[in-house]
Amino acid sequence: MGREAEIAAFDVAVRRLALGRSDRSQVLTGLRGVGKTVLLREFRDIAAGHGWACQHIEIGEGDNFVAQIAAAARGALLDLSPTRRLAQAASRVLGILKSFQLSWDIPAAGTLTLKVDPVSGSADSGILQRDLTDLLRAVAEHAGERDKGVVLTIDEIQHLPRDHLRPLVIALHEVGQAELPLLVAGAGLPSILGLLGEARTYAERLFGFVEINSLDEEAAARALAEPAAAEGVTWGDAALEEVLRRTSGYPYFLQEFGRQVWRMAEGPDRISRGDVLEAAPIAIAELDAGFFRVRMDRTTDTQRAYLSAMAAMGPGPYRSGDIAKALGRKTTQLAPVRQALIARGLCYSPRHDVLAFTVPAFDDFIRRRIK
Repeated sequence: MGREAEIAAFDVAVRRLALGRSDRSQVLTGLRGVGKTVLLREFRDIAAGHGWACQHIEIGEGDNFVAQIAAAARGALLDLSPTRRLAQAASRVLGILKSFQLSWDIPAAGTLTLKVDPVSGSADSGILQRDLTDLLRAVAEHAGERDKGVVLTIDEIQHLPRDHLRPLVIALHEVGQAELPLLVAGAGLPSILGLLGEARTYAERLFGFVEINSLDEEAAARALAEPAAAEGVTWGDAALEEVLRRTSGYPYFLQEFGRQVWRMAEGPDRISRGDVLEAAPIAIAELDAGFFRVRMDRTTDTQRAYLSAMAAMGPGPYRSGDIAKALGRKTTQLAPVRQALIARGLCYSPRHDVLAFTVPAFDDFIRRRIK
């Protein structure tokens, strides 16, 4: 709800590729809790509705992306052809997949490529951008031969190492130039914009970048009111205004406040501002215990001191020099702390020498909880 434009644009992209026309893959950027992952799921549903194969990758720190992409290629082939007919229908692409697995020392999952010979000269160079291009092209060509396509969604894409991100961008560019039916939808923190720009200068032409923010007031109000109306319950205007004021329209916050208000409201068929005020401390406590605190796990005392200095200045963004001054240190001394917080996904750099939280209202949480 509230993301109709993004959903419609992705549906158009799928339809265009199905007709043999070109279109761009998409990258969703935004803070934590704004609904990027939910939107990726919507994209997969759209593609599945058109009969396309859909595979999902979630990248964690230290994950083997090469193995993940091979598994996604395998899954796409299984989606495109029933297992009993796959060996006959896709012997060449299976051979290319096996070449990729052998070249990059990836254990074959199941028996899909067990009795298939590798295809010499394809996906076996040991150069990732070449091998990844060969693999994705072969899978996309196989899909096109069956009048279908492939959608690959990649979440937390900011964790992708630069030596993997660049080959992926190049491979997608090559597949896109051939107008093959393969789309990638990625989602990540705002820092991914800079990373993609560094990976390849033509990334801005290859991807459509969609910034996902909080919902506007109308969409946020509908997100609360429409499910309640389906149960015969209405939200009072003052109640909606109070929730919107406290959540700023962030979907995850709306969901938590809506859940707690629903539990606390006396009813029988109308939710009042008093209900919201009564439920608010519980909703905030739930957000603190789950959404916020989980992101503080494994931070060091030095990192917490750095975050506290940021939060003491308000919502941000913050200049690195101001943070260092507040801590009585030099900026160069704190550079490793700053980089560690960025690597952990707690902060990002919207521009040079500036830092911001990746989690909305994180400064409020830190002021409440970190002493």
